[in-house]
Amino acid sequence: MDKKRNFRRILHYVKPYWFSVLMNIVFNILAIVFSLFSFSMIVPFLNLLFNPDNLTTVRPEFALDTDTLLAMLDYYVSYIIILKGQETALVFICLLLVIAFFLRNITTYFALYFMVGARAGTIKDIRNDLYKKIMILPLSFYSKHKKGDIMARITTDVQEIEVSIISYLDTFIKSPLTIIAYFAYMIGVSWRLTLFVVLLLPIGGLIIGWIGKSLKKDSLDGQNRFAGMLATIEETIGGLRIIKAFNAIDYSSEKFNEQNGLYTRVIKFVNRKRDLSSPMSEFLSSIIIAIVIWFGATLILDATKNPDVVSSITAANFIAYIVVFSQIISPAKSFSQGFYSLQKGMASADRIFEVLDAEEVIVEKQDALPLPDFNDSIVYKNVSFHYNEVNVLKNIDLTIPKGKMIALVGESGGGKSTMVDLLPRFYDVSEGHILIDGTDVRDFKICDVRGLMGIVSQESILFNDTIFNNIAFGLEHATREAVIEAAKIANAHDFIMEMEDGYDTVIGDRGMNLSGGQRQRISIARAVLKNPPILILDEATSSLDTESERLVQEALAKVMTNRTSIVIAHRLSTIQNADEILVLVKGQIVERGKHEELIEKGGVYKRLTDLQSFNS
Repeated sequence: MDKKRNFRRILHYVKPYWFSVLMNIVFNILAIVFSLFSFSMIVPFLNLLFNPDNLTTVRPEFALDTDTLLAMLDYYVSYIIILKGQETALVFICLLLVIAFFLRNITTYFALYFMVGARAGTIKDIRNDLYKKIMILPLSFYSKHKKGDIMARITTDVQEIEVSIISYLDTFIKSPLTIIAYFAYMIGVSWRLTLFVVLLLPIGGLIIGWIGKSLKKDSLDGQNRFAGMLATIEETIGGLRIIKAFNAIDYSSEKFNEQNGLYTRVIKFVNRKRDLSSPMSEFLSSIIIAIVIWFGATLILDATKNPDVVSSITAANFIAYIVVFSQIISPAKSFSQGFYSLQKGMASADRIFEVLDAEEVIVEKQDALPLPDFNDSIVYKNVSFHYNEVNVLKNIDLTIPKGKMIALVGESGGGKSTMVDLLPRFYDVSEGHILIDGTDVRDFKICDVRGLMGIVSQESILFNDTIFNNIAFGLEHATREAVIEAAKIANAHDFIMEMEDGYDTVIGDRGMNLSGGQRQRISIARAVLKNPPILILDEATSSLDTESERLVQEALAKVMTNRTSIVIAHRLSTIQNADEILVLVKGQIVERGKHEELIEKGGVYKRLTDLQSFNS
């Protein structure tokens, strides 16, 4: 994956907040100016102490360079000394220092103030895009990736980008500006000494770059291990009943402990290497400062010992030079730490963009047609479907007239669920066509196709919210009266009213505060409220007890009235009144007809019916 491209994509998320970034740059420049001004005051202060008789009485002509700035300061201090004396000049210098430091700090605060908005907005937009993407991606994507891994990418990986990259945006802006401005000042004081410094700096930069490159690789390993650990936690919570039933607590704990130990080992190594950046950059800086002091001092001493040699720098200017150069350590150190963090954060960025770049597969055409209603029929025309080169469905031909009930039966793995999942385009056909009113479903807007359908699956998908919000899910303007009416049709109203808060009762994660039959009737009420012309029932009663099944079947009988229904049935007794029953074996229709016709044939359907009668 292109690392530079991913970094540019992160910066693209910052682009909408350009004004905040611009204001950050403006205030950072002002902070740098005030910093340089405060350091420049050292020269007249030292001259005042060491050369009180060497005053500047001629005002220099104005120019934008370091020499002129220092000369102007000397002139004004000399002017005050001549008029008011040395004590007054000293007070004047101290007041200027206080004002300069105050202005530097207030402008630094405002630079950070504006950057906070850009940081928070950038992370918000990345997280929003990720969440939208995981809803758009096809179901096949989640058969290849664990839910815990996806959760890690939208939470910890996004957080890592904020901590490691976005939080350092101010540093990436301020540090280079500071270093450039300070170097400009240093060149103005002594270009020979500054050239010597520039020749020394690449050595430290090469060392820092080498460590940063290795840090990114280790960080990616750490993020992957953390995602695996999060996936284990998610699976453990979901399968806690089985873990306890099989006395697998110790086994699961050992598995998690091993993952946790490996992650801890990697993260300790990463953090120790990252923490090495601060002392290493400081140590390298101290070596460079020591060499610079030695080189600069030799220039001054040579001029002192040999009157014929003219030094390019005075003692006072040299001290100011060293002070300014020492201040480069802080932004250079921050920049090196930011560079390390950038490498660490890019590992998370790679994982995030892997999701954002995942192929959507189910793509809506640009000129997709609207589908306001269902009027005539649904047709499966020579439909085949392959998944990972495995034939799931083969040459399915089926016509479902409006208002009819079609049932799909057969052994597990026969392709029943896949067949109905093709209709709302959870998957797309590999060969053939699915037509609604004579037009291929791939030519319609996806939201319009799915808007015609209500789905009740074997596993009731409910949310940790109130009963009202679960029934009204996806409908923004559903009234309480309409929700109650839908609940009555689904045989759910009575048990809802027996609850403490009625329709405002929070049902817990996945509706765990309700029984299986109650959850299923809430799902049916949700489908009723949507009032779809096409109803898909995927083994809606197979996991219920007899009494719950009776109540749900009564609810389904009301719902299916005057609707086109496709029913996947496990219990064959529930579909005896279907207009047509299809028997699927290994992805092919091997028998079709009404209940009585299939019994008379004495084939697969008759055998399945006899098996259920025997087992019951």
